[in-house]
Amino acid sequence: MTMQADAGTMPPLPKSPLPKPHAVPTEAQIEAEARARLKARRTLVVTLRIAILVGVLGLWEIGARTGFIDPFFFASPSGIAEQIWVWMTEGTSQGSLWVQILVTLEETILGFVIGAAGGIVCGIILGRNKLLADVFSIYIKVANSIPRVVLGSIFIIALGLGMASKVALAVVMVFFVVFANAFQGVREADRAMIANAQILGASPFQITTSVIIPSAMSWILASLHVSFGFALVGAVVGEFLGAKQGVGLLIATAQGAFNANGVFAAMIILAVLALAMEFLITLVENRLVKWRPVPYAEQN
Repeated sequence: MTMQADAGTMPPLPKSPLPKPHAVPTEAQIEAEARARLKARRTLVVTLRIAILVGVLGLWEIGARTGFIDPFFFASPSGIAEQIWVWMTEGTSQGSLWVQILVTLEETILGFVIGAAGGIVCGIILGRNKLLADVFSIYIKVANSIPRVVLGSIFIIALGLGMASKVALAVVMVFFVVFANAFQGVREADRAMIANAQILGASPFQITTSVIIPSAMSWILASLHVSFGFALVGAVVGEFLGAKQGVGLLIATAQGAFNANGVFAAMIILAVLALAMEFLITLVENRLVKWRPVPYAEQN
């Protein structure tokens, strides 16, 4: 009885607080957080790029001013900037700097377009026809093994010092890169999709345009990023071997005058052109392959 009485008089146990339910983020909040992370990452990337550039140029300039680096042979950032400014305001020994840039850019774009178009067409045709691929494979390997500088000399002898020889060399530089990727992209096409298209009654032309080419598009676009640089190299090498105008001729002239600042200045101009065209190619690629999912590496 005593135990029951004591139990009845015991104070009630305190109630434990219930855990508060976590607020589920809305779709708008998730999207805002993702955009904020993406913006922060882009800012970090740009900041690191600028920091590396400033650091390298700063060390280069300090080395040139202190004598650790001989500016006669390796130039200096301030000397290069001064050379570019002189070319922009006073012109070059071959005329206006903008004319030289336009000449080289025109040669590069023509060689890039012609070489890329030829590489894509030949890659698709030989990728779809095994007999043609077996017949021409040995000749393609032989042609690809020939040093490009030798071809540049031949083109200059045959086509002269004008634009045609530089475009021809740029075409050769681009063709084999794009051809190899287009050929491999066609060979890597999904056989199940091709078989399904055949079952549905698609013609060989329809299979090529609707299945093969979209499947090989990633290979082809990847080659275009690399091949434009090769087109620019082809145009500049052709101008270096013999030309009347162009950035390659500026390099050759600066080399002959032992002007290291001029050589580096022309190299920077070419780098800016390559980066600008790379940006344009990326824009075109993003418009052509909107259906492509974002790569995993770009999500982190």
